Amino acid sequence: MTMTDEFDQLGNLAPAPRASDAARARALAAAMQAFDETEKNAAPGKGSSWWQRQSSVLNRIWSTRMVTQHRYLAGSALATMLIIPTAALLTFELTRGNLPNSGQVALPQVLDAPKPTVERGPVPPVAKPAEPRQQEAARGSDGAPSAQPSRQSDFAESDIARLLNKREASGGAAKGSVAPGPVAPPPVMAERAVPLAAAPRYAPTEREILPTLEESRDRFANANTNPVRSVATDPVSTFSVDVDTASYAFVRRSLLEGHLPDPDSVRVEEMINYFPYDWPRPQTVDEPFRTTVTVTPTPWNSGTRLMHVAIKGFETAPAAQPAANLVFLIDVSGSMNAPDRLPLLKSAFRLLVGKLKPEDKVSIVTYAGNAGTVLEPTSARERDKILAAIDNLRPGGSTAGAEGIDAAYRLARQAFIQGGVNRVMLATDGDFNVGVSSDEELKRIIEQRRKDGIFLSVLGFGKGNLNDSLMQTLAQNGNGTAAYIDTLAEAQKALVDEAGSTLFPIAKDVKIQVEFNPQQIGEYRLVGYETRALKREDFNNDRVDAGDIGSGHTVTAIYEVTPKGSASALNDPLRYGPAAASAPIPVSGEMAFVKIRYKQPDGDTSKLITTPVTEMNAVRDFSAAPQDVRFATAVAAFGQKLRGTDALDAYPYRLILDMARNARGEDAFGYRSGFLDLMRLAETLDRR
Repeated sequence: MTMTDEFDQLGNLAPAPRASDAARARALAAAMQAFDETEKNAAPGKGSSWWQRQSSVLNRIWSTRMVTQHRYLAGSALATMLIIPTAALLTFELTRGNLPNSGQVALPQVLDAPKPTVERGPVPPVAKPAEPRQQEAARGSDGAPSAQPSRQSDFAESDIARLLNKREASGGAAKGSVAPGPVAPPPVMAERAVPLAAAPRYAPTEREILPTLEESRDRFANANTNPVRSVATDPVSTFSVDVDTASYAFVRRSLLEGHLPDPDSVRVEEMINYFPYDWPRPQTVDEPFRTTVTVTPTPWNSGTRLMHVAIKGFETAPAAQPAANLVFLIDVSGSMNAPDRLPLLKSAFRLLVGKLKPEDKVSIVTYAGNAGTVLEPTSARERDKILAAIDNLRPGGSTAGAEGIDAAYRLARQAFIQGGVNRVMLATDGDFNVGVSSDEELKRIIEQRRKDGIFLSVLGFGKGNLNDSLMQTLAQNGNGTAAYIDTLAEAQKALVDEAGSTLFPIAKDVKIQVEFNPQQIGEYRLVGYETRALKREDFNNDRVDAGDIGSGHTVTAIYEVTPKGSASALNDPLRYGPAAASAPIPVSGEMAFVKIRYKQPDGDTSKLITTPVTEMNAVRDFSAAPQDVRFATAVAAFGQKLRGTDALDAYPYRLILDMARNARGEDAFGYRSGFLDLMRLAETLDRR
């Protein structure tokens, strides 16, 4: 059978019956439904979703007309040339980041940046596809996703970071379909993937860069700088000695922290007396100290002279030092919870314990809200027990210092050593803010205990709440010293290297009085000792308290004096004064007369030492003065400069530095080298 025969047979068959109209309608509906299903399930072009293949849509719209009508080609090219530069300029302006700054510490108000498109994996079948109208609404008129309305708000930094790192899709898939793609990255990777344009930029304000500095609550005795006095009306100067060193350590800390110290914190005499000097020594204990006077030209004023009054205390041998009964009164209030406070305090007292002799005794009292005895009087032989008690100290509570002082004095009386050293050592960072808190009442308590032979020394720690004024009051009235411990090296100096002078007094109630000869001296000014001034009549009054001198202590006082007839005199002569009414006094070879009163540590009656000052005490050239005299002068000049004394306004740091460098001499512990560094730093800070 051939192919032709088969077609012939088919052609001879009877025709099929005509389909009804209902059957035709059902067949057409089924065909249309099948087409729709095929269209819905059709996979998109490989590699991206409908939104990222908009060129195919444009091709379907424009391809036929572009081929048949060439005029559209020229129009499209022209439109492209205009749109692309405009879009580039708009994108640059939006991403440049010139956003307004709120001027507040919080981040500036930021416009929400467009969210980058992140392709997601397939959505589970239960997810309902978006309706066509919703998809059209999500697109702008040009087919791109419409940006959300911008909004302004103040955010914290964490809110801004979270906002910028959110990931949202920029649009839906064509006709509700979801394009297959890579799974969204983990949050950390997603944060790193944020486009640079999506992160708004801003310039931080000054308030954002520099932290707000807390206002210091340190308190210092407010004493005006000593004035220039006329010898014609006020020929006598009287003051108490001061062997404290707290001011120098506080000044050093301020400079090392990058700022000039509070002028009230600068006590020039304490800066001078911070350094050891090799003044001539007394030969026996019967002569507790020796006085040395040197007169030199004034480096900063050619019309005046400097008169140095130096005292060197007798230095007892360690074997001859009496036994010590020490009570550590330690502030453990909450404010002591800082590295430069209680931890440093504990390390300092550990150093002191290592210096004690076996026959010495140690007690420990703490105060914070209320006082407590940590360690009953214990022999220094039980060193481990004492150190364990120190190590177990913990901060917490408010400061009830007055109650602690009472408890400390009770222990000191309990372990009192007749003929020995009985001393309470108060260590604190600030105020007594609970209980007895007025300076006068605390002064009265200390004075009463002093009469029992129990002295008080004060160690200051920390900064920001230091009540230096109260520390000075307590130490002066407790026949003790005040030191400021800012480093462990300073603790080593005050409590170990100088333990003899700190703990073992050789004289108490030491007063100095200088009378100037009006025939030779027209004016004078005492450098420092503003808080130690005494009345003229106090010098001979043994009931008036004054400073103490310990074993090996050095004390230096400096007067700037104006010779009679000098052009540098600041006071005019009196028209109706005693000098004009009386007959001239014969000129004496003395320019001044120095008197010192002191008591033995266990005595009540003072003794007198006198020293006349003549031209035999003078040197004609400052460079010929003893090395220690020149270095002390440099320290005095530096202290006056920091304090803002008028006499040193025009004298530059450079010359003070040269003076100190040339007089540095032997510097076993590096104290003088450190002083040179502080002067360089102060000069730099003073230029700002």
